[in-house]
Amino acid sequence: MPDASVLVYLVRRDLRITDNPILHQLASSTDHGFTHLLPLHIIPPNQIEVSGFLRDGETSPFPEARSETAGFWRCGPHRARFIAESLWNLKENLAKLGNDLTIRIGEPRQVLEHLAEGLQQHQIKVSAIWMFAEEGHEEERHEKSVAEACSALGIVRQVWVDEKYFVDDRDLNLGSPQELPDVFTLYRKLNEPLRERPRPTCPRPPNGSLPTPVDACQIPSQPAPFDIPLSREAFEVAMLRPVKSAVPEIATTDQMKSAHPFCGGEDNAFNRLEYLIKSGIASQYKSSRNGLLGVDYSTKLSSYLAQGCITARQIHEELLHFEDGTDEKYAATDGYGQGENEGTSSIRFELLWRDYMRLCTRKFRAKLFSRSGFRDDHSHQWKMGGADDDKGTSSGSRFPRGISALTRRVLEGTTGQSLIDASARELIHTGYTSNRARQNVGSFLAKHLNIDWRYGAEWYEFLLVDYDVNSNWSNWQYVAGVGNDPRGEARIFNPVKQAFDYDKDGAYVRCWLPELAKVEKLENLFQPWTTPREDWERFGLVGLPSVEDPVKKINFSVEGKPKSSRRPFARRRGRGRGEANNRLPPPLPPPPPPPPPSQPPLRQHPNHGTWPVPVTHPAYPASAGLMGVPHGNPRGGFQGRGGYGGPRRGGFQGGRGGWQQQQQQQQQRQQQPPPPPSAPRYGAMPFRPRPEIGPMALNE
Repeated sequence: MPDASVLVYLVRRDLRITDNPILHQLASSTDHGFTHLLPLHIIPPNQIEVSGFLRDGETSPFPEARSETAGFWRCGPHRARFIAESLWNLKENLAKLGNDLTIRIGEPRQVLEHLAEGLQQHQIKVSAIWMFAEEGHEEERHEKSVAEACSALGIVRQVWVDEKYFVDDRDLNLGSPQELPDVFTLYRKLNEPLRERPRPTCPRPPNGSLPTPVDACQIPSQPAPFDIPLSREAFEVAMLRPVKSAVPEIATTDQMKSAHPFCGGEDNAFNRLEYLIKSGIASQYKSSRNGLLGVDYSTKLSSYLAQGCITARQIHEELLHFEDGTDEKYAATDGYGQGENEGTSSIRFELLWRDYMRLCTRKFRAKLFSRSGFRDDHSHQWKMGGADDDKGTSSGSRFPRGISALTRRVLEGTTGQSLIDASARELIHTGYTSNRARQNVGSFLAKHLNIDWRYGAEWYEFLLVDYDVNSNWSNWQYVAGVGNDPRGEARIFNPVKQAFDYDKDGAYVRCWLPELAKVEKLENLFQPWTTPREDWERFGLVGLPSVEDPVKKINFSVEGKPKSSRRPFARRRGRGRGEANNRLPPPLPPPPPPPPPSQPPLRQHPNHGTWPVPVTHPAYPASAGLMGVPHGNPRGGFQGRGGYGGPRRGGFQGGRGGWQQQQQQQQQRQQQPPPPPSAPRYGAMPFRPRPEIGPMALNE
């Protein structure tokens, strides 16, 4: 093929053929000048362990793909399987279009140079390399390596805008990353109404519309010491081989069913989206997203979004078909053709939130991996998760050497706080746990136990099937108090109260902690060490570390806690995202009219003077403690693991987002003189303004 002009499409986290601008351009334009197309995916050996692809007797030239702080594998078996499924589904879909996907292992420059030189031997010239831009330090290094190869080989390189997000970057009207608001609410207001913001999607390329594929026999094979299997099953085995035994072993039961049992790939992503709309789950999203058990709470689209199997604007567009009544396949679903509802609006809100975290990555860069976080505050003395000087024991055999027993107990789920332990077991077994549970685990590890939060972030990177660098690390910073939460260290989740609020009958805890299934009272179930000792043997609790040696005991009383009258989370106001565990009492009722002379005398209140109420004044509503509100300023920022030498970020010391103004207002309220004793004192408690509401989407 002396006149062949080959375009290499370097596929990264854009594992789809529909709504793919590169494929759309090649299919719809006749002036691109390329005679052949070679889609290529390079498995990054620094992010995914590739020793499973080694030929017999060979050793890998690359270091093991382990995290920097704790030494965990960077990609565990759950996500490795999901990526393998997604890559092979893309390979099959490209074949339907008349093309194929080539998969290689190595550094981009080495792979591309070997590919170009091998094709040149067949008189085939690589004319250009196209790829989508991505955020992240490692992703930028990947792009730099590609640029070096193109420069050395005289190949044109084009980096396309990544369009898998909700609002296109070109529509943001931001001159630089530094113009991104530090407060998510301000960013949201810039983009409202959200329903009108996304650009239209690109259609699926017609079969046979892409440039001719390069003959497989002319493509140079994977260089030693690796081999790329030619079947889906063998490819998946190779991806899993190094990491499948790294997951701690836990006892399982038939009840332990994954909330995320879905296979990877573009086809499965769209099937899930259609199911969400047809079943009505999308319309109920706002009220159901804080669930803990089952496949129908939350959308479970986060893993597909993370790998680019589906785009945010595809989700938006499919919601439009339902809301506008333009697709008959949704006609039987309640709400069809009746416009946007609370559920579909909340889904768009979450998609915008994912956009925002990515943009924060662009703005704050390397600070995401810094222990001091976005605030760059080095005063906090963290307990290192590698110092083995804490209480408790653990199997530990599947952990890197040096991980403390206390840290292992949190990650394995034997702390004695059942919501934390249930979430840890679920994550190990399935690669998924709810957003609500993730918040509690992060707060418990970082704030209750004071363990370096990066150990938790790296553990989640290892196990999560829906791991996304922006979402995972930003949210861990947020719950650890080193991100852009204006309340910082003051926001502490009480996992016992959270269990009462979101696992009201204990079904979630009993599912994932079968050793506690016989415990009868919820207060004992959620903290098994509170079970009377005389009941230990009857309930099978003898010898359990969570009972005999809890890592931390949290005082929590259910006395006076309204159980039946309390509105369940599905009916509470607000998004329920990042809600702290202690809040001010609900507003007091309006004062009764002044009593006539014949009524009983008034009583003196010890704190508030004389109240115009009779002696039979009703009791105060039960208080949960300090104020807790949905999360404030959102998190963000990424790129790099080596620190960031840029200017100190504003907004945390006041002066951005209205926080300083709120503090000044409260100080003014506290300085105001109290009203006369005869004045009604209802509502006299100082009111703390709500911070900006922002979701805690640890990726649903």
